[in-house]
Amino acid sequence: MNLKITLFITILFLCSSCWQGKQKENNAAMHTTYTNPILDAGAEPWAILHNGKYYYTQGSENKIVIWETSDITDLRNATQKTVWTPTEKSNSEHLWAPEIHHIDNKWYIYYTADDGNMDNHQIYVIENEAANPFEGEFIMKGRVSTDKDNNWAIHASTFEHNGERYMIWCGWQKRRITNEKQCIYIAKMKNPWTLSTERILISQPEYEWERQWVNPDGTKTTYPIYVNEAPQYFFSKNKEKVLIYYSASGSWTPYYCVGLLTADAKSDLTDPASWKKNPLPVIQQVPEKSIHGPGGISFVPSPDRKEWYLLYHARRVPNDGPGGVDSRSPRLHKIEWDEEGIPILNNLTTEGTPLPLMSGTQ
Repeated sequence: MNLKITLFITILFLCSSCWQGKQKENNAAMHTTYTNPILDAGAEPWAILHNGKYYYTQGSENKIVIWETSDITDLRNATQKTVWTPTEKSNSEHLWAPEIHHIDNKWYIYYTADDGNMDNHQIYVIENEAANPFEGEFIMKGRVSTDKDNNWAIHASTFEHNGERYMIWCGWQKRRITNEKQCIYIAKMKNPWTLSTERILISQPEYEWERQWVNPDGTKTTYPIYVNEAPQYFFSKNKEKVLIYYSASGSWTPYYCVGLLTADAKSDLTDPASWKKNPLPVIQQVPEKSIHGPGGISFVPSPDRKEWYLLYHARRVPNDGPGGVDSRSPRLHKIEWDEEGIPILNNLTTEGTPLPLMSGTQ
């Protein structure tokens, strides 16, 4: 064989071997790490781990979609299904912040919607008796009546503590006129769709970081809107404190952030005096990392439940501008704990940074 041809074939073989080796390294890295965002678009992310599967959902305008996967960092390849399309005008538009919960062996999805007029937002609950939420059928259980005046109500979440079920949500004290103030409420529940006590106000926007509604470029809503919304239950590592995280300031601004309320686990959670508000946000924008408007949070365990993760949305730009496409996207952040057992959440990583897969991921 010609020496030049032999040399060419040898070089070609070596290059091919190097490429294959590099490809194997890349494939191995792909199976041991993930990067944020975990979906290209989406806000108000929520997920639950049940029987080895994550069921994920996020805000939508006219339907509820859930994703099923054993690896929540691989949502792009997860199975999707539309499980609810409203049939009544009252709850047919602006479907915000759906949450899927497994309660007493049934599936419940809480969501917020209106009839086209955002001033008419209310909380609705649908139920599915199937073992798997991808099977069976969701049926409407009804609107959750939060107070006698049917005030605006959004972002419902539910949790069980010391044998009692609670609902937390965002609502108006009274119908807006010249400005809007969104507050956090709590009440006990008689069943997954009915409150058993009066609503109790536990937080309202009071600090400057809870009252931002004007964007850096000057764009703003037509009137001031001060925001406490999207409450989420969690707990300290030793379970001695109940934690309620909430989002603050306008979600359309880069100033959207996360605040924290704490209560002793043995206290009366329906007593406003039980709750203490952190004077500073626990999560806020990090412009040097191109993380703007972080919020809409929830919490998920790793597949083996040895780790906990923060699920949140953020933008890579300060704001989308008038009429812009919503650029929020969902991200995951592993939780570390401080010396008091409170989650450390202010060390968010830059988009695209390789991060280790969750413990127990197959």
